[in-house]
Amino acid sequence: MMGAEQSTALRSMGQVDGKPVEFKYERDENLTDDPSKQCLSYRLEDTNYVTTVSGLDIIAILPVSAHLPNDYTILYVQPPSKDADSEATSKHPTGVTVFQSIVATSLPQQFIHDYTPGGKSCWQLRVDKGGQLAWPNLHIIVSTKSGTGLAEAYFQNLGKPMLAHLGQHEGTGYTVHRTESEHSITELVASVILPRARKGVNQAILLMSGDGGVVDFVNALFARGTEGEVTTEGFGSTYVKPNICLLPVGTGNALAQSIGITRDHTLGLSYMLRGVHRNLPVFRATFSPGARLVTAFGKREVPLPADEHKIGTLWGAVVCSWGFHASLVADSDTEEYRQHGAERFKMAAKEALFPADGSEPHRYQGKISVLREGKAEATDVQATDDVMKTASKRNLVWETLDRQEHTYVLATLVSNLEEGFTISPKSKPVDGKLRLVHFGPMDGTKIMEIMGLAYQGGKHVDDESVDYEEIEGLKIEVEGREDDSRWRRICVDGKIVRLESDGWVELRKEPMDVVDLVGKA
Repeated sequence: MMGAEQSTALRSMGQVDGKPVEFKYERDENLTDDPSKQCLSYRLEDTNYVTTVSGLDIIAILPVSAHLPNDYTILYVQPPSKDADSEATSKHPTGVTVFQSIVATSLPQQFIHDYTPGGKSCWQLRVDKGGQLAWPNLHIIVSTKSGTGLAEAYFQNLGKPMLAHLGQHEGTGYTVHRTESEHSITELVASVILPRARKGVNQAILLMSGDGGVVDFVNALFARGTEGEVTTEGFGSTYVKPNICLLPVGTGNALAQSIGITRDHTLGLSYMLRGVHRNLPVFRATFSPGARLVTAFGKREVPLPADEHKIGTLWGAVVCSWGFHASLVADSDTEEYRQHGAERFKMAAKEALFPADGSEPHRYQGKISVLREGKAEATDVQATDDVMKTASKRNLVWETLDRQEHTYVLATLVSNLEEGFTISPKSKPVDGKLRLVHFGPMDGTKIMEIMGLAYQGGKHVDDESVDYEEIEGLKIEVEGREDDSRWRRICVDGKIVRLESDGWVELRKEPMDVVDLVGKA
């Protein structure tokens, strides 16, 4: 598994489910936080039969009882076998990861140290008891349509049995909310989660969804929570931020990829038990009058939610883009494409980069302005709201790019947009820094080359044709230069907004903290 010069094997004699065994725990001393470099194996006494549990599969280990100080339960997962005829696959025809557990006695001490949740990781501390009302404040949201539609199967085979092992059962320990429409999460937040948060109730959310579920949750909080001025007080002085543990079952899972949830096979359950919660940074995108939200796989358009000034507004935690990326997301968001999971993006990309009529990729026409740190006086930025007042104090200035034709304009708070696709290599988990990636017109082959470099750890930012920087804000103005509405689409965390012919979108980092995300301890 690992080079002998780097690994350490720790051994002990003990038991597994009452049977005598010899334990061996291996870990790479140079990569102590990398689960792929750790494994626990045990050999039944007087036999050569060895069972190995990879660190990638371990959720956590928990004490059995204070009266049995040497006994621990190992919670782990069994990923689906790649062998269609295997015993594991025949037992689990859904092809999803399933929950497993064993009771182990006298484990190696280093293994106990590495996989026992720390004090700040205690998930029970993130959930208030219901008191006399007896309402569960652990909410399981199953997004039935996310990705390829496996959320329910993952809940039944993984989430539900693990919660049962923790002594949590539906109705008393937690409530399950299954999405029935694109409005389900919004309605749940408005009717249940936000009112309780305003009363000072700690609530944990196990969100089985993709990035869309997170953006729906965040937007519902802001849309219902900011009555009057958008200030912290808008949520009430007793407001307690809900905390989300994301179990990624979406297509790209950008947020999960960027904070490390997908680095193991536990679908985020290791983070639920061993992670800690931190503020989730978000941005606010405001739109020109007439901008419309595209829904129902591009078949319908509806008015945007409005902020306290009646301005169309969306909040996001991942990305805001215009150009190639936004068109790619929009064009691939059909029922037919979604059956292919993340591959849908590559399929749509081929059509965009090499149009059937032999023409070159579209040149997006518009003005791009970037809000940067500057030496200018405060008057360079009008202080029209709380965000702008903060910008004024920091001497931020708008600067317009010389380029008037564009291919790729993307601002992001995360490092990865999908597995292996590192769009912003300098971004760190929940660091709150907004970064811009943009480049001008080029042929399809060159665009494909740049996108390929992003799959090589983000090397595209070293290409001389790509601009990459940290920014404080971004404004995109179409200025009536795009007659076809296809080229006026904006992407905010997977949601598509269509601008009017003279429309614009303005992006700022949101100063308010309204929700926590459970991440690496």
